[in-house]
Amino acid sequence: MQRPSRYQRILTWLDRSVLQRLRSDEVRTATQLAIPFWIASVATGIIAYLYEKGFSWAEAVCREWLEAVPPLAFLLTPVAFLLAWGLVYKLAPAARGSGIPQVMAALELANPGHDHKVGYLVGLKVAVVKIISSMLLLLGGGIIGREGPTIQVSASVFRWISHWQPKNWPQLSRKIVLVTGGAAGLAAAFNTPLGGIVFVVEELTRTHITHFRTPVFTAVIIAGMTAQAFLGPYLYLGYPPVSPTGISFLGVASVTAACAGLAGAAFAKLLDTINTYRKRWSSTKGQIGWVLGCGLLFAGLIFLFGPDAMGTGKPLINRLLFNPFSHVAWYIFPVRLAGMVLSYSSGAAGGVFATSLSAGAVLGKLLAGWLYVAPAHTNMVILVAMVSFLTGVVRSPFTAAILVVEMTDRNMVIFPLLVGGLVAQLTATLVDRHSLYERLKLTFFKEALQQPGTPAAL
Repeated sequence: MQRPSRYQRILTWLDRSVLQRLRSDEVRTATQLAIPFWIASVATGIIAYLYEKGFSWAEAVCREWLEAVPPLAFLLTPVAFLLAWGLVYKLAPAARGSGIPQVMAALELANPGHDHKVGYLVGLKVAVVKIISSMLLLLGGGIIGREGPTIQVSASVFRWISHWQPKNWPQLSRKIVLVTGGAAGLAAAFNTPLGGIVFVVEELTRTHITHFRTPVFTAVIIAGMTAQAFLGPYLYLGYPPVSPTGISFLGVASVTAACAGLAGAAFAKLLDTINTYRKRWSSTKGQIGWVLGCGLLFAGLIFLFGPDAMGTGKPLINRLLFNPFSHVAWYIFPVRLAGMVLSYSSGAAGGVFATSLSAGAVLGKLLAGWLYVAPAHTNMVILVAMVSFLTGVVRSPFTAAILVVEMTDRNMVIFPLLVGGLVAQLTATLVDRHSLYERLKLTFFKEALQQPGTPAAL
């Protein structure tokens, strides 16, 4: 007989010593349903904080090393790529890539017939491998983000804690657990509670929000407040100066959105094509050769183009938004796209949320110059391009717009961003009717079905 975990013993003690004193069965049931979510939400906030600190450390160390000795990239980057890939390849193949498609696939599998397959996509082992692999990749300069990985890690934590609650407690559905974990993860990663809620409605589930409302709202609030307790009331992008615009700006916003949406969709299509092509290298030696090739090519980009060609891109976004005299060369945009493709295609862990925002910021800066936009309105063009490029990749215009508004605390930009997101959504369908996440979700769904199943504890 399996011995109860410490967490389970604590909940059992709480049930006997505290909850049994509640006179109302309805209140007791509601409390029993809520406690696991509260615990998981606090854990998510703490993990998101530690993950952010680890990411910042890895990016700063990599930048310091490669700025001091640029040729070091040809050693550091391939080795980091290989280690990051090897960890995923040997221990948790489902930890590769973003993490959002894995949660989407897990939701499809979260039913009585396939629930035992969900552990392959979201579990504690997957979460640990995800965090370590992504930090190794970033230590080598990889152009990746932590937002998608945080969502998968959070869903894993929620599922694990839900699995270990006492069996005599009322059980929420597995789908509610995963959806709530995803929302809490995004809210804690970006400090964007509304973005987490909209993300659930727009991306993770197509069912009515009524079924998920209370757990999602509670988890988002607790996870976000926990992260804020450590990081403070931070904004991911600070308070960039933005000047009011009139109705005439919608023309510029629409052109910017169309260009950025097409670019985002083309990038997603390219990424999917390369990932499909990579499957030809099925042997272990072939995989190692592919990863080392990605690392060496990316090292060449870093050596030739410097710090702008590596990392999450957050310093680059801040430079463009807060320095009106900043300049970015036109070739940085294709260079960052190439770096994103090489990083993601390595097979290690890493997301595309934050990096898509940085690519959109660079494109927005370039478009503002090509369209002769007044300096006072350049930041607005950059923000519209960020939303539009991200929309082209993930096809979630409202999530993208709300995220950028919450990152900047600039409510006045909401309407141009919404217009940009909708225009980008329309133009992106000219390249591909399906988003990158939808295509990757199908891959992970089929992959999980072929597995024997993984216990929730793992």
